[in-house]
Amino acid sequence: MDPIASFESMLDGGRDDSLLRFSLGNALLAEKRAAEAVVHLLMAVEHDPGYSAAWKLLGKAQLAAGNEAAAADAYRAGIDAARSNGDQQAMKEMQVFLRRLKKDSGN
Repeated sequence: MDPIASFESMLDGGRDDSLLRFSLGNALLAEKRAAEAVVHLLMAVEHDPGYSAAWKLLGKAQLAAGNEAAAADAYRAGIDAARSNGDQQAMKEMQVFLRRLKKDSGN
């Protein structure tokens, strides 16, 4: 069974948490299914607003789906979450991604 089908089976079975949604979003993004990944990553951060890795991946998925403003919003929220959790590495990475996004969009 492929990972996406396995994760979807878990969801269908009643399990629904931030890690499962993150994992499904990550698998979908790896398959270039960014819009679908966004849906699950939004659920991941809804389950756990402090999940900085999910915010970072949500920003990446939003960007891949062509939603630059939503990507910037995700990175900003992720920076706040990472700062609150003391996750300095994730915070620095998202700050770099946000700066690149602003530079590339001319803002």
